[in-house]
Amino acid sequence: MEKQYKILDMHTHTYPEAIAEKACVNLGRFYDFKVWGKGTYSDLEEQAKACGVAGFLLFSVATNSHQVQKVNDSIAKLTELSVSRGFETVGFMGMHQDYPDFKGEIDRCEAMGLKGVKIHPDIQEVNIDDPRMLELCSIIEGRMPLFLHMGDNRPQYQYSRPDRLARVMDMFPKLTVVAAHLGGYQAWNQAEHYLFGRDNLWYDCSSALWAMTPEEAERIIRGCGVDRVMFGTDYPVMNLKDYIDLFMKINLTEEEREMIFYDNAKRFLAELK
Repeated sequence: MEKQYKILDMHTHTYPEAIAEKACVNLGRFYDFKVWGKGTYSDLEEQAKACGVAGFLLFSVATNSHQVQKVNDSIAKLTELSVSRGFETVGFMGMHQDYPDFKGEIDRCEAMGLKGVKIHPDIQEVNIDDPRMLELCSIIEGRMPLFLHMGDNRPQYQYSRPDRLARVMDMFPKLTVVAAHLGGYQAWNQAEHYLFGRDNLWYDCSSALWAMTPEEAERIIRGCGVDRVMFGTDYPVMNLKDYIDLFMKINLTEEEREMIFYDNAKRFLAELK
């Protein structure tokens, strides 16, 4: 009988039912890959129950400034719903670089129980070290973490390069950051050079394991620090069970698997205000 691990999925995107199918199509078109999930909370919950996932980090991307409040209201409601159904779920707010009142929206979202900020620099077309992003970082430093999509190998999408994040973290030494995709989707050599070993930096392993061998994944995870990596699927990019199966192919000890599947995330979340 296979061991049943306790799992927190620390990278999930959900969309309102009415737009989920379109959102998944657009996501697949942006990256030129197939999106496997339906993109709805109901589908995410159904998959979670089927493979023993205990909870999620929920967020969505605001592709323009007008979407910010709607995105955040939706995430707050879904987080509340998920918790009411017995899941260990936390929500992070979305923000857009052109939103006129960072502090006001952060205050509002904090009052709704959201615990951090999610930015996708490449979809939003904003450099991590853009002055508007620096303003956001100055507001949330020491207050809540910044969760970033990281990396791309296409020349037109260099907004989330690891060296940009390194500059930001040098400027804001008390800023807690989660660098998604093991520090840089398709940019792992840069992540290794600029990010590994930094304080206040966490990682998730989402949208990475299908692009590398298990041996490469083990090396990069150990470079990040096994105690700093959290499990994530990037749902709906992949279905939960498929990504869990990919993770299980990596040569890690049982203790290390338990850390990445659950313990590291609980430690990270425990530090949030």
